[in-house]
Amino acid sequence: MITPSKSLSSSKEKRGALRIPFPLNLVSLGMLIKLFAATAWAAPLPPSAPVRGWTLLSDDEPKAMKAIEAAADYQINHLQLSHKIVHDLREVDEPETRDLVNRLIDAAHGAGIEEVVLWDHALYSLDYYPDRFRTGPDQTIDLDNPDFWEWLKDDYRRMLNKVPRADGLVLTFIETGARVEEQHSEKLQIEADRLAAVVNAVADVVIGERGLTLYARTFSYTKTEFANVLSAVSLFERPEVRLMMKETPHDFFIPHPPNPSIGTIDRPTLIEFDAAGEYFGQSIIATTMPELFLRRWRLLGTQPQAIGYVARTDRYGDTQIVGRAGEINLLAISRGAEDPNTTAEQIYEEFIEKRYGSAAVPDVKAAFRRAMDIVYASLYTLGTDKGNRHSRLNYDTHTSSYVRHVSGKWIDPPIVYLGHGLNREFHYWRDVVDHLAPAYVKDLQNPLWEEVPNVRKSGWIRPGDQLTEQYLRFVLTEKDFAINQAGKSLADIQRAKPHLNPQDYQELYSLFNRTLLTSRLHRAVAAAYLGFRLWCKDSPYRSDFVMTMTQKGLDEIRIVAPLIANYPGHVPAGQWNWRKDADRANRYFQQIAVEGWPYKTNGIPNPEGGLVFPYQEPEDRG
Repeated sequence: MITPSKSLSSSKEKRGALRIPFPLNLVSLGMLIKLFAATAWAAPLPPSAPVRGWTLLSDDEPKAMKAIEAAADYQINHLQLSHKIVHDLREVDEPETRDLVNRLIDAAHGAGIEEVVLWDHALYSLDYYPDRFRTGPDQTIDLDNPDFWEWLKDDYRRMLNKVPRADGLVLTFIETGARVEEQHSEKLQIEADRLAAVVNAVADVVIGERGLTLYARTFSYTKTEFANVLSAVSLFERPEVRLMMKETPHDFFIPHPPNPSIGTIDRPTLIEFDAAGEYFGQSIIATTMPELFLRRWRLLGTQPQAIGYVARTDRYGDTQIVGRAGEINLLAISRGAEDPNTTAEQIYEEFIEKRYGSAAVPDVKAAFRRAMDIVYASLYTLGTDKGNRHSRLNYDTHTSSYVRHVSGKWIDPPIVYLGHGLNREFHYWRDVVDHLAPAYVKDLQNPLWEEVPNVRKSGWIRPGDQLTEQYLRFVLTEKDFAINQAGKSLADIQRAKPHLNPQDYQELYSLFNRTLLTSRLHRAVAAAYLGFRLWCKDSPYRSDFVMTMTQKGLDEIRIVAPLIANYPGHVPAGQWNWRKDADRANRYFQQIAVEGWPYKTNGIPNPEGGLVFPYQEPEDRG
């Protein structure tokens, strides 16, 4: 762990002070006793305190405790428990979950973290709510029934009593289990009214009765959806409700721009960063990217509404980055919050010197600084997440890669410049999506395309498979670049061996060796899959180049997949099980060279259905 040299001072409320937000003459003695039992140890951050936060996702308790112990080195004053620990507050009804949550809260408070908040999503699934409230059409909840709202508030009181030392909630109120906008109401006519009604009810308990902190977590898939969120936020009744917004629009993709919505709503806003790399390696491959986080913080942290940051430290399982090379991302965010003039060069040198020693700085820094380009050129394809589903290898079945996740949704004009050996601009829709998207994606009547109405009308997306040999060459140039850079970084780590202790060397060698193998596997699958699609289009697409690249891609799958499946030693695993990429690659080999391509994908016919590439075993080639 790395100890930042600066800290942001914050005023502290004395933990243990009971805050009564209403006149005593309105409170029964019994309610006062219950309130004291529930809140006596809760002491959220005061509004004036800059927030320096981390989020724990994994229920791996030893790893969580390790992160909590390290938090003091970064002056962390805010901790979120989320996802596998507690995703919905109702999960504290389970004794095992409740006990883990309370242990982590106590450990965090004991480590000096002032504010510990739990994740929640409202509304929950429809079957959670009593039948007496589900009297609307199709057994939806009747939101006009005042008894429902009283029941909801009582339920939050009950749940919060089970985690009495929690300091607040992070409430996601959009696209939850029983979407409130789909429930019945004659009085709440528009979506924004219904969304705000849920937040206001929860805030009455969390803020009004308990004096805790409530962060309303917002995100949207489209600019239209964001307008609905903006309308809902304007209807929040309590000014104390804070916002939490992602560093990027929608999801944490490398090509995405910084979230343009941050700073457009006049409420204190906490910026959510993903330092652990849900979409760029999850610390299983090299994820050392201080440049990315410094750049985003400089643009977002200067917004007048920004009150600080919270950074994810893992992506499930044992992918905790504290104590690993990926911890450099946490240092970058911390340093950027202290001083926006901090440079990535300073971050590399400080982190490597303190963790690995000054003699290791030159070679380890050279290896680390290539990581973003390697991941961007291997897990991503021409600036899209094609090939990358939560870091997992996936080239053909994830329709969202060609519509919902395209960074061009958030950039005007939708143009990306790519180095990666290409050194040219691409139009996200007219160039990249139109050429790379398989035919089944291009039905513009698919509701997914409603998220980009301008693209639908533009003529940029033509029906049918528009893949060409030129675009196969573009993709392979990019993948070859990733392999080249990954090989150089692995060589840098080998040169640094005399300056590293054996454990650090083995960890870094394995990290960058996995990075190289990942780059090779992505190149192999991209060549086989895209080459096969061209071959299926028949003459004149069956050029010597296409035939050779498809054949070599299939060969390489058979070489690299076993190296990944049988990789020696422990490999961290989270949402992405790296070894399973070998199975996915082998599936491509079977479908392309043995069984024939599926007749349908996601229920839609494929023009390649049933076709088999004439793969030749190496010994049978002339």
